[in-house]
Amino acid sequence: MMFKEMQNEPLILTLGLDAQSEDFFNAQRNLYFPVERNFLAAHLTLFHQLPNSIDTINFISNFRFPSFDMEISKLIKLGGGVAYSVNSKELQQLHNDLKIQFKAILIPQDLQTFRPHITIQNKVSPPEANLLFHKLQENFVPFFVKSINLHLWTYLGGPWRHEQTISLI
Repeated sequence: MMFKEMQNEPLILTLGLDAQSEDFFNAQRNLYFPVERNFLAAHLTLFHQLPNSIDTINFISNFRFPSFDMEISKLIKLGGGVAYSVNSKELQQLHNDLKIQFKAILIPQDLQTFRPHITIQNKVSPPEANLLFHKLQENFVPFFVKSINLHLWTYLGGPWRHEQTISLI
């Protein structure tokens, strides 16, 4: 697959969840994410920067993968934030299938080992993040969520613009 050079407004690819799960994570994010920095809904990023090209859009638009369940297995510390860790063999396979197609043009962040998570707090002091981590950890019980689609976004230097939703089969 041939791709054009990276542009100023790269694409971001995220995984969409069932409505009940998205509502839960968005409520958590609205509670704990600094208001002045919270201009995105909760999300699970698959790739942080893909070329904004017809080739990329066509490939993602035609990509097919079955829907699957994922375990929200634990809370994790992000230094200046807190996230929920997401575990699923199918999620790892989905990411790997896409990574094979884009490997030649991925940025270093997207070439790292994939550690899927949903961030509910970020850009706070480590002590504030630690406090939230321990508060949430007290009552945390692993649970499952369902993947339902992919979302393609354009990165606008801070905010994101939604471009397309691709249903999983």
